Amino acid sequence: MQSLTWRQVNAWRLSQHCLSARLKRQDYVTVVTQTGGIQAQVMSAAEMALGTRVEGLTPQDVQKALWQDRQLIKTWAMRAALHLITASELPLYVAARSISDPLNWLYYFCYYGIKQDVYEAFLATVPQILGSEPMTRQQLASALSTHVGSPELLSLILDKGWGTPLKPSSWRGDLCFGPNLGRNVTFVRPSAWIGEWQPIEPFAALQEIARRYLRAYGPATLEDFVMWWGMRKTPAKKLFKSLEDELVPVDVEGWQALALRTTLESMQAVELTGTVNLLPLFDAYVLGIGHHRQTEPILQKAYKSLVYRPQGWISAVVLVDGYIKGLWEYNTRGSQTTIKVRMFSPATLLTKSGIETEAEQLGTFLNTRVMVKYEETD
Repeated sequence: MQSLTWRQVNAWRLSQHCLSARLKRQDYVTVVTQTGGIQAQVMSAAEMALGTRVEGLTPQDVQKALWQDRQLIKTWAMRAALHLITASELPLYVAARSISDPLNWLYYFCYYGIKQDVYEAFLATVPQILGSEPMTRQQLASALSTHVGSPELLSLILDKGWGTPLKPSSWRGDLCFGPNLGRNVTFVRPSAWIGEWQPIEPFAALQEIARRYLRAYGPATLEDFVMWWGMRKTPAKKLFKSLEDELVPVDVEGWQALALRTTLESMQAVELTGTVNLLPLFDAYVLGIGHHRQTEPILQKAYKSLVYRPQGWISAVVLVDGYIKGLWEYNTRGSQTTIKVRMFSPATLLTKSGIETEAEQLGTFLNTRVMVKYEETD
C-alpha cells in the first residue's frame, strides 16, 4: 500500500481545484470541468467560486457564459443539487444519472397523489413544451397541467420548494435553467438551448464521472463517492469493481482510501507553498472534503459544526494550505466591501498577508474597495 501525507493530499486537491495557481480568464471552463461542477444553490456564491479560481473573471463573465455564449449550463446534478456544469459535458452527466433509480421520483409524485400514468405523461410532455424560448415556472406548470389533464400538477410544481417536481426532467436532460425574467426563474430544453447531442453509454459515463471525482477529491473511499454523487452503495460497488485496475489503495497517515493510479506520482511530488484562499459559500472544495469521513486532519472537530451547518448550509471558509482555519463573510455597501474574518486560532503574519491578497482579488471581482476586519471566534 502506498503512503501519502495530508500535506501531499491537500497540495494535490488545491492544484486540481485551481486554488494554488489561478487560471487565465479564457480558461474558466476548465475550472468547472476539473471540480466536477460548481454548486449553484446561491448564484452569487457560484460566480465567486469561479472568480477565486480564475484571474480577472467577473460576475458578468459568468452570466455571459450561461445566457449568451451558452458554454455553461445551470441544472440539477449531483445529489439533485443545483450546479453549473459545462454545456459540452451535459450529455456525460445525463447518461451517468440515468443509472440512478427513477422510481425514487415516482414515489415522490405518488406521495402527492400523482399516479404513475400521470407522472409518465408529465415526463413525456416536458420536452414537447419546452424549447429554446425561456418559460417561467408559472408558464411551464400551466402548460403541463393543461396538456396532461392534471390540475394537481399545477399546484405541485408551483407550491413545492426547491423545484423538486422538475428535477426528474432535469435528470433526463429534458430541462435546465434559462435566464431569469425579472425575479422569476425560467426553464429551457437543453437540446434546443445548446444543440442536440449523441447519447453516451450510461455505465461508461458513470465510470468517467468517478474518475473525475477521484482526480479532484481523491484519495477517497467508495462511501465518499456515494455521498458526493448521490447513489446507492450496491451499484457503486459494481462501479468501483469495474475500475479496480485503475485504482490503487493508499494510506494517508492512518486513513485508508483509493486513488487513481495515474495520479499517484503527481500526488507524491506536489508541494504546498503557503497558499491562502477565501472560499465562498457552498464551495466545491469544502463540499467535496465534507463527504470524506476523514475530515478532522483538515478541519478540527470543534469547528466542524460552524462549517457544515444544518439544512446543508456550507459556510465560507479561510483555507491555509488546504486546511480550514477560519470563516469569513462580506458585506458590500456602495463601492465599499467589508470582509469579516474569524480565525479558529491567531493568524500568522504570513496568513494575514495571504488573506489581504485574496481580499484584493475579491475587491477586483466585485469592483469595489475592500477592508478586512478580524473577529474572535465564539
